[in-house]
Amino acid sequence: MSEQQVYKNLQELRLNGMSLALKKVQETPDMASMSFIDILSFLTCEELQFKSQKRRERMFKAAKLKQGRACIEDVDFISQRGIDKGYFATLSTCEWAIKNQFLIITGATGTGKSWIACALGNQAIKLNIPVLYKRFALLMEELEIARKDGSLPKLRAYIAKFKLLILDDWAMAALSDENRQDLLELIEDRIGSGAIIITAQLPVSKWHEYIGEATIADAIMDRIIHRAHRLELHGESMRKVHSPIKKERANGK
Repeated sequence: MSEQQVYKNLQELRLNGMSLALKKVQETPDMASMSFIDILSFLTCEELQFKSQKRRERMFKAAKLKQGRACIEDVDFISQRGIDKGYFATLSTCEWAIKNQFLIITGATGTGKSWIACALGNQAIKLNIPVLYKRFALLMEELEIARKDGSLPKLRAYIAKFKLLILDDWAMAALSDENRQDLLELIEDRIGSGAIIITAQLPVSKWHEYIGEATIADAIMDRIIHRAHRLELHGESMRKVHSPIKKERANGK
């Protein structure tokens, strides 16, 4: 069999990582002299890494994170934000997401809630946990439209494919009766099968009042609170702290 045919077969088998690795073996004299089993081990490991990387790229694209470049390594622990480094390290393992638990991130506008949520979302993707980012108000609109056109089961099934759901800017728009029911069903669908990150300016103590209808509010709050970790952010707006205009003024420009 010719070399060209070998590469063609690898492409037909969708072993692109192995194909790239084989070229590396051929172009590296020291590797070409390795035993058959060592070469095979190298090729298969490269294929697994290639597929893993491609899977993470697809997951990242599907997540649609608002802050795509946010990462846990860049979290600011210096500013007085109320982030305990040890506690955040525990959150960064994403064990809570694997265990279908929730995380509530609260704080004033600009304190970095969305950024931290996306950083944890990125970390989850690196650990092969499917993530979906949604602005809370827009998701409520999507669910309402789906309810009216009959596609609600399809939308709920789509959301359920993602292990971690990020609900950003919770409580920024009033809820209708249909919204409350959709929200209850959404939370219920995650119990035992998925995790949620909720970011909100509104303190948790006021969520019951925000939801409105007492019976549904009780049901939603009971399902969230008793399985949620908390991260409360403090301090001035990070947009102000990292403002390029502020930096120019500090440098006397």
